[in-house]
Amino acid sequence: MPDDLWDRVAPLLPPRPPRRRRYPGRLPVDDRAALRGIVYVLRKGVSWADVPTKRIGCSGVTAWRRLRDWTEAGVWPRLHEVLLADLRRAGLLEMDDAAVDGSHVRALKGGLTPDLRRSTGPVREQAPPDHRPERDTSCGVPDRRKPA
Repeated sequence: MPDDLWDRVAPLLPPRPPRRRRYPGRLPVDDRAALRGIVYVLRKGVSWADVPTKRIGCSGVTAWRRLRDWTEAGVWPRLHEVLLADLRRAGLLEMDDAAVDGSHVRALKGGLTPDLRRSTGPVREQAPPDHRPERDTSCGVPDRRKPA
């Protein structure tokens, strides 16, 4: 983790709750090590259990918990804004070629209605309402599918 990137990330992280006095538990893992674990998983594409604890400085479970906590605290959108502002100030942000992806946004109110929804598959015919064969009623059991 480069020092200049860490200097941008550290102020955005939420403060840790104070440790209990009587049973304080283990010392919490350094935030920088947890961020190293998160970046390791994202770059290598491994599972959280496969994070090399000795090399990264924290376990995959700890990194996952910090990712969860920091996501709930809104760290990532703020970090995105800070990095974009730095790029704008340096003149390195080009918006000439930009793409907007809304696939991660929920479709409120159910999205498109079935009449407006487009299908790329073949059109399937619906079965007629009375497509089942007649039941054999010679054994004395009436066919309950037919109205009396």
